[in-house]
Amino acid sequence: MEHRQLGRSGLKVPVLSLGTGTFGGSNEFFKRWGTTDVAEATRMIDLCLDAGVNFFDTADVYSEGASEEILGQALKGRRDKAIISTKGTFSTGPGPNDLGSSRYHIVRAAEASLKRLGTDHIDLYFMHGFDALTPVDETLRALDDLISSGKIGYIGASNFSGWHLMKALATSERNGLARYVAYQGYYSLVGRDYEWELMPLGVDQGVGLMVWSPLGWGRLTGKIRRGQPAQSGRIASGGEGGGPEVPDEYLYTVVDALDAVAADTGKTIPQVALNWLLSRPTVANIVVGARNEEQLTQNLGAVGWSLTPGQIALLDGASHRTPTYPYWHQRQFDERNPKPTGW
Repeated sequence: MEHRQLGRSGLKVPVLSLGTGTFGGSNEFFKRWGTTDVAEATRMIDLCLDAGVNFFDTADVYSEGASEEILGQALKGRRDKAIISTKGTFSTGPGPNDLGSSRYHIVRAAEASLKRLGTDHIDLYFMHGFDALTPVDETLRALDDLISSGKIGYIGASNFSGWHLMKALATSERNGLARYVAYQGYYSLVGRDYEWELMPLGVDQGVGLMVWSPLGWGRLTGKIRRGQPAQSGRIASGGEGGGPEVPDEYLYTVVDALDAVAADTGKTIPQVALNWLLSRPTVANIVVGARNEEQLTQNLGAVGWSLTPGQIALLDGASHRTPTYPYWHQRQFDERNPKPTGW
């Protein structure tokens, strides 16, 4: 299993991690993700560890904490073999302080995650979203204190805008506080907005990317192609359930290219889509989800081989979309705004 440096830190992580949003299924929303129980979670973690994938990602709001609980139980007796990331910020209760990135909420959320996970430390702790009502230095000082106490190893940001992330990094540097070393964000062949600002920022500031929903909410599983549109489920529902809308013709063009590369390589469409992400600048890790062992085994087959430059160019061309302003304008001055190597 290939390992990569996680941003500007000394931590090396496998290029794949197992996302545990499918663990639990405690309410109707998360049942659509999956209903993995402790027994099946244990088998999936066995498969991951055998393949060299020892990185497991969760969040306090996944199935109202059940995901963390199941992960903790499945790792019982082998916590020392695992890297765990989890997240706080979103609402965990009815009170006005049961959400956000205030010191009050962060400390309590982290302590609750530690208890559910059955561990004394979290290796990587993310702010799950940006809280504009809490001063950035308050958030970072609280996280810095948790690091100093040994309860957290490293910190990251998820779903921040570019300016949110840069403001936090500047605040860390100015005040001598721990800095975000990782960004967890959406990136796929049918969702390349990350490249417009966050990727150049990551290159410049040494922030590694953990990719979530690398198959575009299931659109790149091979089940959807010309003549086979989604009929039901999260994808067909659109919006919150199926992620941002993707025009049909654009999706089919990308899948046509994936089909061609899959035929060339003897790999599956999801494996090709995941491998393409591993060729992109700043990508340190891809969070793969799986409802069952069969899906997990297929996802693990995305590593250990590489696409050719020609195959990457075919996928790049099929998935290209003109950036929004001012990014399309900036690209007219490549001699002064060079693209990251490999982009």
